[in-house]
Amino acid sequence: MLNHIQKIHGLSDAFFTEHGRFPSMFIQTFGCQMNDRESEKLFGLLQAMGYVESPSEDAADLILYNTCCVRGKAEEKVFGRLGRLKTYKKAQPKKVIVVCGCMPQRAEVIDELKRSHKHVDVVFGTFNKHHFPKLLLEHLNTGSKVYEILQEHSETSSEEYDGQTSRFSPHKAGVTVMYGCDNFCSYCIVPYVRGREKSRPIDEVMMEIEALVADGVKEILLLGQNVNSYAYGFDKLLRKINAVSGVERIRFMTSHPKDLSASLVNAIRDYEKVCKHIHLPIQSGSTRVLEMMNRNYTQKEYLQLIGYLRKAIPGIAITTDIIVGFPGETEEDFENTLEAVKKAEFAGAFTFQYSQREGTPAASFEGELSKKVVQNRFERLLAFLNPIQLAHNKAYIGQIVKVMVDSDETDIYTGRTDSNVLTHFTSSTKLNLGDIVDVNITSCKTFYIAGEKI
Repeated sequence: MLNHIQKIHGLSDAFFTEHGRFPSMFIQTFGCQMNDRESEKLFGLLQAMGYVESPSEDAADLILYNTCCVRGKAEEKVFGRLGRLKTYKKAQPKKVIVVCGCMPQRAEVIDELKRSHKHVDVVFGTFNKHHFPKLLLEHLNTGSKVYEILQEHSETSSEEYDGQTSRFSPHKAGVTVMYGCDNFCSYCIVPYVRGREKSRPIDEVMMEIEALVADGVKEILLLGQNVNSYAYGFDKLLRKINAVSGVERIRFMTSHPKDLSASLVNAIRDYEKVCKHIHLPIQSGSTRVLEMMNRNYTQKEYLQLIGYLRKAIPGIAITTDIIVGFPGETEEDFENTLEAVKKAEFAGAFTFQYSQREGTPAASFEGELSKKVVQNRFERLLAFLNPIQLAHNKAYIGQIVKVMVDSDETDIYTGRTDSNVLTHFTSSTKLNLGDIVDVNITSCKTFYIAGEKI
């Protein structure tokens, strides 16, 4: 891979000689935090090849879309953006357009790209991002379209790929601890586009974290489709990271309820750097629907888990994912979801309308709901959730909370509490990104709290 990087860097030098500047890149990320982290790595690879960041797509010499296919709307957005790039490509034939990530792992997407988006130059999937320099070099040398889609992890180590990286934030970093998923929820495309679970060894993860901390990172976000299934003991990993000098906060996502262990709960409780927040997707409050989803827990079992968490870790913030409109969902099923939301008192939730994904078992389920019914239930769910979240935020008024500074671009600073609540605040003194400060909370809205630095 390093040889390919060096060769492209030579082409970048030649570009500079001809144009008086280095070639520029624009990366757009769709989807999850894992995609964000992988985009950082792709950004780092392009930097190593001599590319510089472009402020816009139209000015960029290379445009890369790192895609998501968990929901249909994400795919529609990518295809819409690609359609717009046809005009750019026509005006600038040498502009390189790259599509990678989860979408190309689906055969239907590849067919659509080849049929309707012939202006796309390089396409690769989730298992071979470390091949990007080789694929880009092939296109630059030959001018041909390059497609490489693997159905499983390449035999080539991605260690070099993990070493060529960059960060979009100076004080926070995501670290992928595992790839893929073995749960096969009936609605989910992830096991088919990300593959089966594969955990990175603890020593490898720790080397990456220690390098990040040496470079100024204070908050670590551990990433995996189901971190509870981490093969080498997720609680052990948390203990090791907690002992690293320079780490201020440790977060992780996502956790599957069926695998949440007492040892992990104890780790959240006992390790002072592990934030007292957990994202625990319920997806539905109906036991009947949960069974169809292949989630392997009931509403009762999920709520018992919530009770256990709150007893073990008083004050813990619990957020969730909820899907509305699953095939066959009845009004009674939906009412059961509202009941679970009321009992769980979530601090926040990501809510989705069911999106059919070809290749998943649920795609063949009978009982598809009308868009009108799904939209109505979605709106009712939000109307039910928002007052609960607002009540959570009101409880912060009058309290002094610790906030890590994440943005200082305006007179109003922005950051998050240990419990992951978005916080806007003022300060009479200049603050730096990554500072952890005491903030007196004086007001709130549904999605944030606000105050002033003490």
